[in-house]
Amino acid sequence: MSKAYKDILYEVRDGTVHITINRPEVYNAFRNQTLEELIDGLRRADEEKSANVMVLSGAGDKAFCTGGDQKVHLSEDGLYGPRGTVGMPIEEMQTALRDLRKVSIAKVQGFAIGGGNVFATLCDLTIASEKATFGQVGPKVGSVDPGWGTAYLARIVGEKKAREIWFLCRKYSAAEAEKMGLVNKVVPHDQLDAEVAQWCKEINEMSPTALTIAKRSFNADTENIRGIGFLGIQTVKHYYQSDESKEGVKAFNERRKPDFKKYA
Repeated sequence: MSKAYKDILYEVRDGTVHITINRPEVYNAFRNQTLEELIDGLRRADEEKSANVMVLSGAGDKAFCTGGDQKVHLSEDGLYGPRGTVGMPIEEMQTALRDLRKVSIAKVQGFAIGGGNVFATLCDLTIASEKATFGQVGPKVGSVDPGWGTAYLARIVGEKKAREIWFLCRKYSAAEAEKMGLVNKVVPHDQLDAEVAQWCKEINEMSPTALTIAKRSFNADTENIRGIGFLGIQTVKHYYQSDESKEGVKAFNERRKPDFKKYA
């Protein structure tokens, strides 16, 4: 893929790879193009020998990432497009983030909602501004993440809290996210960049091989979730093609409450 990206920014500085979702006009919601570029960027980051760390962030001041762009989820078959199981390569993106040999840090300055919340969950560490907001919206818009976004989330925050997050689709403050273990540290908004830079500095003083071994060891304990996710995404494909799921997308784009039970 050409390194002239449209939807992301890629930069290496001070021993750290910075990958930024650059769609602030839609709260950094992702489309096919975004995921393709993120996959490419993460593969580049994996081979960047000068860096021990990859920081994932969102452009602008409002959002880290708010998940899949529902404006491109309007095709007749209910899928996002021509790639991946559900029309976009979301499982490839999640795999690239999960398997990255670098330590991954989510720098969350605003909304981390839906698929964006899953990205933050998948990163090794999450540092948030006091203005950040976390949560899921899947069941509100006829969607769900059946692997990392559910089973792995439960490993991090506990079964009861994870079920609450998905079944009620509430939003949680940065302080609440830190309390439940979803966030490592919360700082004042104007100190976020400095705090992330300090964490990167400390990690960059470590042995890259030792960090990779430690990360692979941590990942091994939850590797079964990969299989759950791949199985689940096949189910989600068929769900997206149902009238019930399509009602959620239509209602979101029409700014109204969905009537799911009409099609259930």
